[in-house]
Amino acid sequence: MARGLNKVMLIGHLGNDPELKTTASGQSVVNFTIATNENFKDSSGNLQEKTEWHRLVAWGKLAEICNQYLKKGRQVYVEGRLQTRSWDDTKSGEKRYTTEIVCSDMQMLGSQGHTEGSAQHDDRQQVSTSQREYQQNSPASSPSTPPSGALLENDKDDLPF
Repeated sequence: MARGLNKVMLIGHLGNDPELKTTASGQSVVNFTIATNENFKDSSGNLQEKTEWHRLVAWGKLAEICNQYLKKGRQVYVEGRLQTRSWDDTKSGEKRYTTEIVCSDMQMLGSQGHTEGSAQHDDRQQVSTSQREYQQNSPASSPSTPPSGALLENDKDDLPF
């Protein structure tokens, strides 16, 4: 019987520079957002565009690489899983929730100064972290333990599309 599948794949542009933090145990974590766009025709036949914003988090070596190479506006391909966290708001006392994508793979697309439609060269780079690496590099194998390993690959033929 199937257990289920929790997998997200997105291509979008960074809405801000990644924000790197270090946990009390010394683990690196980075947060950033990306925007994805959808074009469609409305009932009147007019072309419309809808932008959806996504919160992302990466851990360990992948977090450090994201912090070093990703900048606002950069196009990126990410893979990961959805995760919902909750916390108590200290001001209102209410329980708050957020849903984010925990990155397992990241691939930079275009060039650093790339804008849509430009003729600049393509300098794709890929960062991958497999589930096996998570288990090998993780100090404890619990769902709350973030991955601590990442592998940098410069393989232009390994594109998600």
